[in-house]
Amino acid sequence: MTVPRQRPSSRMAAPAARPVEHNTAGRFLLRTLFWGGFVLALLPWWLGTKAGSIDTKAELFQSAGRVTGLMAGYLLLVQVILMSRLGRLERWIGARHLGLWHRELGGSVLITILAHAALITIGYSYADRTGFTDELGTLLTEYEDMVTAFIGAGMLVIIGLLSIRALRRALPYELWYFLHLTSYLALLLGFAHQFSDGQELFRPGLGRTVWIGFYVATIAAVVLGRILGPLSLNLRHRLRVAEVVTEAQDMISIYITGARLDDLDAQAGQFFRWRFLGRGLWWQAHPFSLSAAPNGRWLRLTVKTVGDHTSRLRAVRAGTRIFVEGPWGDFTASRRVKQRALLIAAGSGIAPIRALLEELPPGATVIYRASAVHDLHLRHELEELSEMRHAQLWFVVGDRRDPGPRRLFTPAGMRELVPDITERDVYLCGPDGLVEQSLHVLRRLRVPRRQVHLDPFEF
Repeated sequence: MTVPRQRPSSRMAAPAARPVEHNTAGRFLLRTLFWGGFVLALLPWWLGTKAGSIDTKAELFQSAGRVTGLMAGYLLLVQVILMSRLGRLERWIGARHLGLWHRELGGSVLITILAHAALITIGYSYADRTGFTDELGTLLTEYEDMVTAFIGAGMLVIIGLLSIRALRRALPYELWYFLHLTSYLALLLGFAHQFSDGQELFRPGLGRTVWIGFYVATIAAVVLGRILGPLSLNLRHRLRVAEVVTEAQDMISIYITGARLDDLDAQAGQFFRWRFLGRGLWWQAHPFSLSAAPNGRWLRLTVKTVGDHTSRLRAVRAGTRIFVEGPWGDFTASRRVKQRALLIAAGSGIAPIRALLEELPPGATVIYRASAVHDLHLRHELEELSEMRHAQLWFVVGDRRDPGPRRLFTPAGMRELVPDITERDVYLCGPDGLVEQSLHVLRRLRVPRRQVHLDPFEF
């Protein structure tokens, strides 16, 4: 590993963070607000539908279409709020749960949008005694704001399909990110349709007022989380690149300095979204974890150069300004519930694991999985840090079919290496295969779920 003469030192181990309980009360509050909002969203339909008024096929399908339309609109607003990057929201729920809720609701949004469009069209075709395609043409040509609503719905369907994990991984991060941003445009395109064509919302009244309140709350969350919060953070800390260090042929570390870093509310294991304001880089923001615990003097991220953007980072100049959002994530020492920890990493997942080792109590065990010795990045730092923190460090090198790795990732092999594994917190970060295999072993070993922590960010 190349070590420059003026490389900042990370030899001082940070004090162990005090464990805290998971914020189950915050999650309960958010669930209560979600279901309360759901009831309010459907209230206009309930109040506007008289008993016994649904007695024909046309009325049945139209009513079902209106209900699914209200559901789709509400769920889309919730999706936007979940990804508004409000710090308080993340502290209440946790970054991983935010991502899980966002993905789970995504399928519901897709289904309700398609159901709304189909049911409304069928309902009006029964009422007008026409075919489905003829009625669809009538809706698009004779109803106000219907064309923009169909465009918005189509955009959301495309976004939903591209969010399927297998498809998402096949896309470049930049393309996926910008496609996902179009959900804001789709929301705007559907806004006019809701209030000009929606039977429950186009007249002044309680329902219309409630829905305007939903939109105001959503816009406020986005403005606070995506604009005002990041602006305040960057004006206060004014981050710049201090140095770029080559760790390996396919990996670099970037050291960052700024103002009042000791006031930066960041912990080892967390990540920021970094936007380097240099030529060819400024238009993209990528999530990278800290690879060293914050020390008040500098921050460090370690990046695997596997794409165009990350490859360009090798040439970024000292002094380049950085615009960041964060910190995000609860993959931190403060989430532990036990005194000792087991850390399992592979690939670029070693970056947050190496940082965590500084803040976890002494006596941790680290398992670093790699296909070959030259893939063991930050090896010397890990060895030095393990010695200082009285940690056990295991390098598991070889093909996954080799006897050693195969033996380790079994209940017997893991218990042999870490006999007290059920009395440890387990931090997992790496490729999906490693995480899934490790989770399978942990479940068979009956490691309590609250002791298992996953790095939550993924695109």
